[in-house]
Amino acid sequence: MLRRLDKIRFRGHKRDDFLDLAESPNASDTECGDEIPLKIPRTSPRDSEELRDPAGPGTLIMATGVQDFNRTEFDRLNEIKGHLEIALLEKHFLQEELRKLREETNSEMLRQELDRERQRRMELEQKVQEVLKARTEEQTAQPPLKGQTQATNGADRRSQGLSSRAQKWFYEKFGVYVEDFRFQPEESTVEAEEPLSARRLTENMRRLKRGAKPVTNFVRNLSALSDWYSVYTSAIAFTVYMNAVWHGWAIPLFLFLAILRLSLNYLIARGWRIQWSIVPEVSEAVEPPKEDLTVSEKFQLVLDVAQKAQNLFGKMADILEKIKNLFMWVQPEITQKLYVALWAAFLASCFFPYRLLGLTVGLYAGIKFFLIDFIFKRCPRLRAKYDTPYIIWKSLPTDPQLKERSSAAVSRRLQTTSSRSCVSSAPAGLGKEEDAGRFHSTKKGNFHEIFNLTENERPLAVCENGWRCCLINRDRKMPTDYIRNGVLYVTENYLCFESSKSGSSKRNKVIKLMDITDIQKYKVLSVLPGSGMGIAVSTPSTQKPLVFGAMVHRDEAFETIFSQYMKITSAAASGGDS
Repeated sequence: MLRRLDKIRFRGHKRDDFLDLAESPNASDTECGDEIPLKIPRTSPRDSEELRDPAGPGTLIMATGVQDFNRTEFDRLNEIKGHLEIALLEKHFLQEELRKLREETNSEMLRQELDRERQRRMELEQKVQEVLKARTEEQTAQPPLKGQTQATNGADRRSQGLSSRAQKWFYEKFGVYVEDFRFQPEESTVEAEEPLSARRLTENMRRLKRGAKPVTNFVRNLSALSDWYSVYTSAIAFTVYMNAVWHGWAIPLFLFLAILRLSLNYLIARGWRIQWSIVPEVSEAVEPPKEDLTVSEKFQLVLDVAQKAQNLFGKMADILEKIKNLFMWVQPEITQKLYVALWAAFLASCFFPYRLLGLTVGLYAGIKFFLIDFIFKRCPRLRAKYDTPYIIWKSLPTDPQLKERSSAAVSRRLQTTSSRSCVSSAPAGLGKEEDAGRFHSTKKGNFHEIFNLTENERPLAVCENGWRCCLINRDRKMPTDYIRNGVLYVTENYLCFESSKSGSSKRNKVIKLMDITDIQKYKVLSVLPGSGMGIAVSTPSTQKPLVFGAMVHRDEAFETIFSQYMKITSAAASGGDS
């Protein structure tokens, strides 16, 4: 501040001297008599501001100093704010690393193991204390007499030495087995679930395929024997089996075959190239696993695996449900046959010798496997009439089939009651088809009333309940009109869309099949794999095609609409030609 005041004073003196020079002329100039123009030096903008400032030149300098100070403080605050943000980010990253480390180390498992070790240590300490206490009690016991005590001490020492040696020997020989029989609480181990990974998914599928390959090969070879794929092999197998059953060597034959298979597997494991199979194995091309998969490839992989798992689980569920329904008298006429067969087998096992029963069962199994099944496979009509196990298995229902039957029976009852009431109330001149078309209804009312159609227009048998979908009208810009959820119907002449939202019938859509200019399958989202789940319909009244998307049964709906459209156009063309 003192330096700034000195500068201000110095500048004040300069201004006073300059004014003196401007007011008083030079002596030499007056003597010569010439008028010499006065040269006024140029002042800087800062000096001019100081001259103009009525409060004095120091106020501006103070203001600039305050501004510099404020700027420095603002910079410091920004710096502190940046450091704080960096510290918060580091804290967040450290917390994530700590969480990952905790998940990897399984702290819960370590705690459980630590608690078990503590319990074991406490048990060992209690045992040691009990042993020490017993020894101190024996030592504190008072001896009766010196002589007797010496004799008894010697005998006790000998006996203790012998007993300790026997205990030591017994513990060394059988201590490990005794420890195995000690009761301990059952350890509950929780297996950690692996996260979903595309690479792990493909690896597990390949492992499952490789693991099931021996079983599938065995079943394929058995079916090849029964189908007489190789005539010589099947003839030799049939002859050997029937001779073994006739002489009572069926069980030794199967055991010998198992030993032979293990021996061949041992030689194959040693490096021998042995391949014995009735059906030649076809080597499948194994695709190398991809390191990096795109989003669409991962999605397609998940869909493929889900489809295979769905089909596999469906087949297993069908088999288990059929067995359950067989034993639960769901169809009494089928379970009755099994009941009679079990009683016959029980009585035969009580009255006939086992050798005769084994011979009978073995001969029947061989004849059925090698001869009867071969004839039934080649003649399906004979199989459908006379193959009792096949007929029973095919006629056994699954749980979904039972639900469908019950719902169909209920709907038939409702239809019969409604048709009776409708026939009684309908005019006499109407036929059955007109009556059925008149009273076909959707969830909201009669079909022809909802779409303002004639009474003879009703949905086709394929789409009697309609297909759930969403109508995408790309000519509309409002979100409420752009997408509508509902049900799609196909009649003989129209394509009808019923909106699921309650309201007027204006939200419904009716398209005449004759007005359709183009119809094709459509993929709404190009990112997703597959051919899509939509149908695009073009008409002259719309600039862009109407899209019926999110249809689960898209192919069925497309085939129905296209076939009806071709039927109507061909009928119209033949009528125009005539």
